[in-house]
Order: sequence, then C-alpha cells, then structure tokens
Amino acid sequence: MRTSTSDAQKLRDLIEREVHRAGFDAVAFTSPDAAPLAPQRLAQFVADGFHGSMDWIVETLDRRGSPSILWPDARSIVIVAMNYGPDEDPRALQSKPRRGAISVYARNRDYHDLMKGRLKEIAGKIVARAGGDVKVFVDTAPVMEKPLAEAAGLGWQGKHTNLISREHGSWLFLGSIFTTADIAPDVPEEDHCGSCRACLDACPTDAFPAPYRLDARRCISYLTIENKGPIPHEFRAAIGNRIYGCDDCLAACPWNKFAHAASEAKLVARDDLREPPLTALLTLDDAAFRSFFSGSPIKRIGRDRFIRNVLIAAGNSGDGTLLGQVSTLLADPSPLVRGAAVWALARLDEDGGFAGRAAEALRFEPDESVRNEWRTVLAEKAALEIVA
Repeated sequence: MRTSTSDAQKLRDLIEREVHRAGFDAVAFTSPDAAPLAPQRLAQFVADGFHGSMDWIVETLDRRGSPSILWPDARSIVIVAMNYGPDEDPRALQSKPRRGAISVYARNRDYHDLMKGRLKEIAGKIVARAGGDVKVFVDTAPVMEKPLAEAAGLGWQGKHTNLISREHGSWLFLGSIFTTADIAPDVPEEDHCGSCRACLDACPTDAFPAPYRLDARRCISYLTIENKGPIPHEFRAAIGNRIYGCDDCLAACPWNKFAHAASEAKLVARDDLREPPLTALLTLDDAAFRSFFSGSPIKRIGRDRFIRNVLIAAGNSGDGTLLGQVSTLLADPSPLVRGAAVWALARLDEDGGFAGRAAEALRFEPDESVRNEWRTVLAEKAALEIVA
C-alpha cells in the first residue's frame, strides 16, 4: 500500500508515540527483505543438528527464514523492544544451591501475553490511520525477530546470538507488527562485540561451538525448557540449581553496564519466583503446579518436566534434608520424574544403601528408561568408588 512521504512520516510518528505509550522501551522500522543472510544461517543451524528436538523449526524453515514468504503482502515491519533487565546479577543465585534459579524473563508474567495485547492495540491504530492490513507476532510465530531487530537498528546479535542494545544490554523482549503500509526503514546497527568473548566463556555447558553459533542441544535453556526427555548425564552437574532456563551468557555481557533495571510493575513481577526453595517445589503435583505457575511461561512445559529440573537441582544441592522428598518421587506416576529422582537420590545418598535400592527397583520398575537410569547411575557410582 503506497503512502505519500508526508503521510508515511505521520504514521511513523503515530507508531512511535503509541509504542512508548504502551510501555515499550524502543521501536524501529525495517523491511521484510532486510536480513538476507538469515535464511542461510538458519538452514546451517538445522543442517548441523543444533536445533535438537525443536522440529517446529524444521517444519517452518522457509517461512521463518523469509518474512516475505510468511506474509507476501507485508511492506514494512515495526520492531518493538521491552526492557526486562534485572536489578542484580542473576548469577549470584548460584551461591544458594537450596534455592531454584529461574531465568529472569520467567520471573514475571508471560511476556507473550503482556506484549501481544499491547501490540494488537497499536496495530489497530495503524489500520485506522493508514488502512491496509497488519499482523502481530511475539516470538511464538515463525519470525526471526533478532535479525530483523538488528536490521532495524535496535541492536546487534552478539556472539551469544541474542540481541544486544547499547541502552539495554542483553535484556530485551522483542515483538513485531507486519504492515502493508510503506514506512521508511531505519539504519541497521553495527556489531560492537569486538574481541570480547565474555558470553562464550560464561556458558556452563560450552554451548557455543564458535562465536555467533549456538548448539541448542548443549544449552541449559534448551535442556530445561524445550527438551522433553531426560537431561543428558553429561550436563546435569553443570546445570547446578538452574531449574528453568539460564541467564549466564546474557548476564556476562559488558554492555549490561549501560542497562537499567526494568519496572517490576510493568512486567508484573513475581517475587515468589526470584529464588524459590527447592523443598517447596518438590511437593508440586499437577494441580498445584498449574495453580502456582498460572500466568507464567513456566506453565507451558508442564509439571513433569519442571519437577525433572528441580530434581536435578536437588541432586546438585548437597542438601541431605531433601532425601525424603526425592525418595518419594521415585514412585511418581511419571517415568521422567522417576528417572530424575534416581539421579538425585544417588547424589544425595550418604548411607551406602543405593545399590540395594537399585536392585529392588530393577525388579519392579516397569519403564525401561527408568531402569536404564538406575543402571547408568549404578555404573557411575561404581566408577567413582574405583577412582576413590
């Protein structure tokens, strides 16, 4: 939809005004074809298997790589950003192993809900002013918002593959409005990472095979959120008390020194998710889980995956007082939970009775994946005893 230069500027002014009025911290404009290298990089990510079990990336590869394929009528893209920066370094929570570390973004109300409603209101005003059509996206659709945000000048994709802003560091939620209106694009941002590799060195599981490349299969965020099965043994100790996501690469970015803490009221922050005690989380059944995480993005992974994560943290805690709760979860209806409980039990067991419990469990455990967990942990403990 063609618009005059004057009308386009008025539309741009309207959008900028409404975006800030809605509580967003930044806005910029780009075109659907502004990130030409994104499709190739995404295809390589998939070809290398770095997407892990995220088959939805493969299924939407073409649309995800090209906004013009996703919606051919789009002529301009509005990229908005909301700061969610914490008021302290989230890595400090690693010194409290009896507490669960939840990624900063998930300590608030689900940002998809927060942003999408506001973006729809703005989109409605765009149509009222300029006509045409619009589509709103917030992370859940096949849109590569980080390359588009870089093209729009909001920041640049750092070596940790996340967007970095000179004003907000690595702490930004992104959303987009596709429109059939013509709006002049902004100038892309340059890469300001230089020789810094703080984010790469901060990763507990070495998930970056090279700068600007992420192997999701090794990433704690993937392992604790997207991964539906047992967490591979090689990563469990490194996970520590991270029970949902990981902020280490984001928190290590030196550009965060220019960021400021986000308004907790704007984000609808949950103080009870800042450092919840593991002992309270281990008691959650499905109904209690759904109630406690109502309105939280954590609710989407379901109770079983979440308790799996908490059990890994329990095993890393060194807190023998959790042994009773862990033992109870050996009888949980979910094989995923039972398997994680086996590992936690082995880590917390100090009376040498693990071998006997394993022998009994292998007689009666019906699920082969849990039986394999018992066998694997038995072998690991035997190897440690030989070394000792």
